[in-house]
Amino acid sequence: MRILLVEDEIHLAQALTEILKKNMYAADAAYDGETGLEYALSGVYDLIILDIMLPKMSGIEILKNLRAEKKSVPVLMLTAKDEIEDKVTGLDYGADDYMTKPFSTDELLARVRALLRRKGEVVDDELAFGDIVLKLKKSELVCGDNQVKLSLKEFQILELMMYNPDQILTKERIIDKIWGGDSDAEYNNVEVYISFLRKKMQFLNAKTEIKTVRGMGYSLES
Repeated sequence: MRILLVEDEIHLAQALTEILKKNMYAADAAYDGETGLEYALSGVYDLIILDIMLPKMSGIEILKNLRAEKKSVPVLMLTAKDEIEDKVTGLDYGADDYMTKPFSTDELLARVRALLRRKGEVVDDELAFGDIVLKLKKSELVCGDNQVKLSLKEFQILELMMYNPDQILTKERIIDKIWGGDSDAEYNNVEVYISFLRKKMQFLNAKTEIKTVRGMGYSLES
């Protein structure tokens, strides 16, 4: 899952992106409203964490633009302690949730997980499809009584597939979601990690498999 954080307090933004990455999310940060809107409209993010008070363009304006462009990505808004009006306005314009500063990282992660539960089947920090279960906190793949540890990229790619089962994911989309649209990752990077995942799923004797759709991409099927 790829998350965008739009926050002008640079030290806070950097700390939060590191926390998100340690919890197996791909995370990018923007430090002003105009850049944040440009990133948000790219369509590669599964969740946006959006501060209201930003230079160049407010979080509310970003939210209005997103919803005007029919972007349904979940938005978690960050508000000042007593700004009730900001909370109401944000919710009215299509925010999905809000948090008041200061907040604990545990609460932030819990709200992130809750908003990302819109896709797939998530129960107690587990994502299940077919006969496999992805342990979100431990980065482990489980099938029956067997389990195997996944690397960060293996985890992120399989998580993306499990949130989009039976759908064809192109290599371009996987690169955009996992490495970022401005990265120098190539198709070969995707192919290598798909191969790693297939070997680990075979090790688990899983019936669920990653199928290649020739000329299109990959599909997770049970």
